[in-house]
Amino acid sequence: EAEIPIPVYGGGNRTAGKQDWRGSVDCPTLEFEYGDADGHAAELSELYSYTENLEFTNNRRCFEEDFKTQVQGKEWLELEEDAQKAYIMGLLDRLEVVSRERRLKVARAVLYLAQGTFGECDSEVDVLHWSRYNCFLLYQMGTFSTFLELLHMEIDNSQACSSALRKPAVSIADSTELRVLLSVMYLMVENIRLERETDPCGWRTARETFRTELSFSMHNEEPFALLLFSMVTKFCSGLAPHFPIKKVLLLLWKVVMFTLGGFEHLQTLKVQKRAELGLPPLAEDSIQVVKSMRAASPPSYTLDLGESQLAPPPSKLRGRRGSRRQLLTKQDSLDIYNERDLFKTEEPATEEEEESAGDGERTLDGELDLLEQDPLVPPPPSEAPLSAERVTFPKGLPWAPKVRQKDIEHFLEMSRNKFIGFTLGQGTDTLVGLPRPIHESVKTLKQHKYISIADVQIKNEEELEKCPMSLGEEVVPETPCEILYQGMLYSLPQYMIALLKILLAAAPTSKAKTDSINILADVLPEEMPITVLQSMKLGIDVNRHKEIIVKSISTLLLLLLKHFKLNHIYQFEYVSQHLVFANCIPLILKFFNQNILSYITAKNSISVLDYPCCTIQDLPELTTESLEAGDNSQFCWRNLFSCINLLRLLNKLTKWKHSRTMMLVVFKSAPILKRALKVKQAMLQLYVLKLLKIQTKYLGRQWRKSNMKTMSAIYQKVRHRMNDDWAYGNDIDARPWDFQAEECTLRANIEAFNSRRYDRPQDSEFSPVDNCLQSVLGQRLDLPEDFHYSYELWLEREVFSQPICWEELLQNH
Repeated sequence: EAEIPIPVYGGGNRTAGKQDWRGSVDCPTLEFEYGDADGHAAELSELYSYTENLEFTNNRRCFEEDFKTQVQGKEWLELEEDAQKAYIMGLLDRLEVVSRERRLKVARAVLYLAQGTFGECDSEVDVLHWSRYNCFLLYQMGTFSTFLELLHMEIDNSQACSSALRKPAVSIADSTELRVLLSVMYLMVENIRLERETDPCGWRTARETFRTELSFSMHNEEPFALLLFSMVTKFCSGLAPHFPIKKVLLLLWKVVMFTLGGFEHLQTLKVQKRAELGLPPLAEDSIQVVKSMRAASPPSYTLDLGESQLAPPPSKLRGRRGSRRQLLTKQDSLDIYNERDLFKTEEPATEEEEESAGDGERTLDGELDLLEQDPLVPPPPSEAPLSAERVTFPKGLPWAPKVRQKDIEHFLEMSRNKFIGFTLGQGTDTLVGLPRPIHESVKTLKQHKYISIADVQIKNEEELEKCPMSLGEEVVPETPCEILYQGMLYSLPQYMIALLKILLAAAPTSKAKTDSINILADVLPEEMPITVLQSMKLGIDVNRHKEIIVKSISTLLLLLLKHFKLNHIYQFEYVSQHLVFANCIPLILKFFNQNILSYITAKNSISVLDYPCCTIQDLPELTTESLEAGDNSQFCWRNLFSCINLLRLLNKLTKWKHSRTMMLVVFKSAPILKRALKVKQAMLQLYVLKLLKIQTKYLGRQWRKSNMKTMSAIYQKVRHRMNDDWAYGNDIDARPWDFQAEECTLRANIEAFNSRRYDRPQDSEFSPVDNCLQSVLGQRLDLPEDFHYSYELWLEREVFSQPICWEELLQNH
């Protein structure tokens, strides 16, 4: 049996047989609860790489040396709050020194406080408790603004940049100052962001004040998130290869989540916005519906035919004994109520399927090579759940069906053409001449009509474009989301390209290239490992480092898209279009073109080296057993979280976009997505099925016929659109692919929106003109103080000595 190379997520490839490539079919249902982030301790531990563990003792030593000089005979936890505040004030004063070495020692002492003064704690719970307490104390004393000034200094430190550029290999030693500063800021954001019922009133007030400071421009400075975005672009441009990019991305994600709100807060904002616009309330809470869903069993790979695989010609079936019985058995196996477990006897893939998968991978590789150069639009294409367990069928469908206004108009247009012979444009009120069943159909459609916030925003935008004078100037509320978009607007393409370049470098399927960016600067030690165990530890650290980067970027992009969509649809479309032009769609498909089950169950962590465990216990001697002694969970939370977020991102980019849906077809995404269904987790399966549903009509009758289990799962789990012919291929949108026309129309609307709202000149041609002579002459003008001394001279030079040709003036008017 032929061997095929499998990308392994730490670099390098391993080889495995075909069955390994398909993943285990006996995957248990994963007990995963989706949320804004992982547990508090896990989120703090991911800030540090295992290479940094030696620095914990260094931070403690710096603190104790400084503390002994200021406080005699007491420990930090024994001090009263006022004494603790006085000591922190002294620390911040000692940061104001010229010597970088002395400044770093004091910054390390502050970091030790933010890490929970673990030297005086007995358990991990104590460390986390005192870390939160100290972070609130540090914030109240003004530590964050002080460290923000230091961060500005380090970003502009040209000496550190040039030193890193001259080195053949950048290591963790090149980013020491930046890592200390970013660690303190991350710990403060993450600890203060976390809300608990037992928090005192002062902490809650401090949290809201901190959120406001991060959201808005303070002291004529840009919002903090924009500074971090600029660090990302500077890192990707190659001007600052020593930036600790993992810490920057983690901090950026948490700042955006803290200032704009997480996924549950988004749902609350959506309900509020619909109420403000006078729209009916939502039929259900999508988060709760998804949580109540149950995972389905994966479909049999026996029936998973490739894109190019066709059924055997009838001539080959004739004359063979039992061929009719085989066909009946196969047809019976497609029945969703069948109890036979077909995927227990898995057959190897056919040659056609392997060729199809290979073609898709080559196409994706070609597209992503372009991402390393410039963002380009992909070339146009050539012409061209799965069976749920029987006993767990829910009663009814999980989602309330939805109907768009466009769907009702299209239905009436077809009905009028059929029964009357002419159409009435977009009118949906008059049903004259149509038979009674059509009246009932229209009534049902209108009962399930759904008007989205985006529909209202697009309609308002059209009216503002048509009647700028009569409607007056739009009042735009200064929300944190609006301020962030205004700040990102002119550099947004660079931000998106930079994030996708880092995501490409961190993807487990990416091949190492000489021209790709180095994202390992903040994980590689100064001296490379010399023993096998040290190499194993570094390998785990590198894999973990990449996984955390993927997690932070995927969640950051999804949060930005969802918040911008709620704020204004064209802000969402602007970000989406730049992601599409930067080849985000093939990048995500390439990410999923791996053994996704192995990726989700990967154990790239060493529990004894995770914070806060490593600060309480003595670090054990490195052995194979200690490296492999990870947690006993059946999956890796961050990797499953990343996969779901990338699928949600792909859904956001392709929903209602015909040209982008065709990109999924062109890049042969169906086999890639179907393999992801092997992961038995309801939320992940839902978003995979959504992506399969939108392209089903273009995959051909043979694909639909051969994948009836998947079709049944789509029917069971994905929301229904009343007159959507997704399963039959009769949709009006199944037209020739015209990528440029659709995207160019959208781009024109986006540019008109951005120009109208953000590029208005001060002296607009639509600005009102004062025609009253008295009010014009009576206006007070700010004149220089010495003007009245030279008034007569000015009058002589500018008025009396200037000839006025009254005839010419009259002719011109």
